[in-house]
Amino acid sequence: MEYLSSLMLFAIGTVAGILNVMAGGGSALTLPALIFLGLDSALANGTNRVAILVQNIFAILSFRQQKLHEFETSLKLALWTIPGGIIGAIVAIKIDEQWFERILAVVLIAVVLSMIFTPEKRTIPLVGNGKARKWLVYPAMLGIGFYGGFIQVGVGFLLMAALFHLVRCHLVVVNMHKVFIVFIYTVPALGIFIWSGNVDWVLGLSLAAGNAFGGWWAAQLSVKKGEKMIRFVLLLALLIIALKLLNIF
Repeated sequence: MEYLSSLMLFAIGTVAGILNVMAGGGSALTLPALIFLGLDSALANGTNRVAILVQNIFAILSFRQQKLHEFETSLKLALWTIPGGIIGAIVAIKIDEQWFERILAVVLIAVVLSMIFTPEKRTIPLVGNGKARKWLVYPAMLGIGFYGGFIQVGVGFLLMAALFHLVRCHLVVVNMHKVFIVFIYTVPALGIFIWSGNVDWVLGLSLAAGNAFGGWWAAQLSVKKGEKMIRFVLLLALLIIALKLLNIF
């Protein structure tokens, strides 16, 4: 049974890794899967962070292999998410997250609309200059860090929206920054879940193997296929998850 559970989590993790790196929402697949296997919500939330951490390490390495990285800029953005991520993780081990689902659905729909009504052709270089409304991105990172530490589901969408509109990066570069930022705040968040005993290492590492595999190849596809593919995957994932959270199907 444990063998079958590990195989199932590897498969789900692969799909989730692709979604997380190219768009977001992979945790909407992995968290229910972990709960289905008998974990309570706090334990599932913590176990999922093992996969998120490993996935983003592999995605960062994949982007770096393709010579697409701005570690200094990524780190400046990521540092702002750490306080929020720590507070969010503390809240997550004390409060049930179900009340947040409808708010999340509204957020996702808002991001869908913002992406649909933003022109595709932009005079933005592949490596963003980081000047457009730059200061606004820092308080946004603080809030996103809290949300990511708390529930994680859909945090990729929020990061993409913030980086796309405030830093005004090409979507390929948005994804490159996103995986680094999530990796940074996940380190202390995972530490809190480990400290509170809310990590199942066997299931977490099985899921992590799939997430890492999917995340690596998603980073490769992001660079090779470019912004159009990212936009398509992003919009599709957002719509499906928003409709699910609203219990439309």
